[in-house]
Amino acid sequence: MKNIPALDPKVLGLVTEISKEPKVEAAIAFIKDQTEVAMLEQIELCEIEAPTFHEEKRAASVAERMRQYGLTDVHIDEIGNVIGIRKGSGNGPVLAIGAHMDSVFPAGTDVKVKKEGNIYRAPGIGDNCSGLRALLQVLRALEKEDIRTVGDIWFVGTVGEEGNGDIRGSKHLCANNKLDGFVAIDSTDVGRVLYGAVGSHRWRLAVDGTGGHSFADFGKTPSAIHAVCRAGNIIADIKVPEDPKTTFTIGTIKGGTTVNTISAHCEVDVDIRSVSNDELLRVESEVLGAFEKAIKEENARWGVADENGLKLTKTMIGNRPGGLRPHSCPVLQAARSAQKTLGIELTNYAMSSTDANAPMSHNIPATCLCSGGKGIGAHTLKEHFIMEKTELGPQLVLLTALALAGTETTKPLLG
Repeated sequence: MKNIPALDPKVLGLVTEISKEPKVEAAIAFIKDQTEVAMLEQIELCEIEAPTFHEEKRAASVAERMRQYGLTDVHIDEIGNVIGIRKGSGNGPVLAIGAHMDSVFPAGTDVKVKKEGNIYRAPGIGDNCSGLRALLQVLRALEKEDIRTVGDIWFVGTVGEEGNGDIRGSKHLCANNKLDGFVAIDSTDVGRVLYGAVGSHRWRLAVDGTGGHSFADFGKTPSAIHAVCRAGNIIADIKVPEDPKTTFTIGTIKGGTTVNTISAHCEVDVDIRSVSNDELLRVESEVLGAFEKAIKEENARWGVADENGLKLTKTMIGNRPGGLRPHSCPVLQAARSAQKTLGIELTNYAMSSTDANAPMSHNIPATCLCSGGKGIGAHTLKEHFIMEKTELGPQLVLLTALALAGTETTKPLLG
């Protein structure tokens, strides 16, 4: 990659030092030795249905596994997140490591895993059962080698990361707890580190009126479809910056009944994205303003008073906050140093939309790391996972977490 920001040599030195601690070396080796066991756990979790908004059965399994692996403080919060707390030595930071439990697939989907050599096929096997596998591997390794940390580490299975779940689990976690750092585990490419969270606001905008016959009522009643077309014309010319990258689109449109009808109803779904919450809100305001203006213009075109003409209904259907972390952020520096220590090349220093959006929007040091292995065809029925170098994901998260939370011989990077 070109133009990679500088890596702090002090952080790299710290992570290298931690990696050479005997217990940490043993934990890294244990993760690799437990590859087959971990893969079995990934399969077992995949075969428990967990559609967004219905993660209860998988959550119960994740909670039971956390207890089985040594955590005594495990609970499921009000929204459905599984939280297992591994206490530090005291007066240290709180680091949350989270992997989302939900799947995009509806109840009744065949999630039985089919094995072909080192390839495992099933909807959800990679996204995000591989993340849950890595999360639990880190916990097992810490417990196996009795590695104590200065700060508390929260192991979290989150709900509602996908689609209309709108990262509700992560948002709830960050809004109701004091966290000093957050590492999400999602996707499989260990060469990726996220420094930015792409925020998105999604709206369903419905225009309604009386409608009428295309000939008999022409000139008497405004058209819902025409109003939406007017709004689209305005929206198409909205100016957005290249940096911070900001985008918008009318993604769907539907309405009308027949070719010879003045439409009584039309609705669109609009997606607005940015890594800057300020830009997100600015463009959102322009989009909503375009619809309000368009309705007034369509009503006025036919001489209909606004109170008797078309009406606008605005429904927010998605709200993911955005954010950016400075390249000096301790979580980013720790993650990149852990990559270098493990011989992993940074190939994708990027921005995306994950559970890390919520903490970044709260200015909490955060990133999203990956589980290892190779996931292909996420969000499709042909999804499959290739079991190769799967140990690298949990090893990366382990080293990053120890640098952030501090060990018996090192101070935590998190304040």
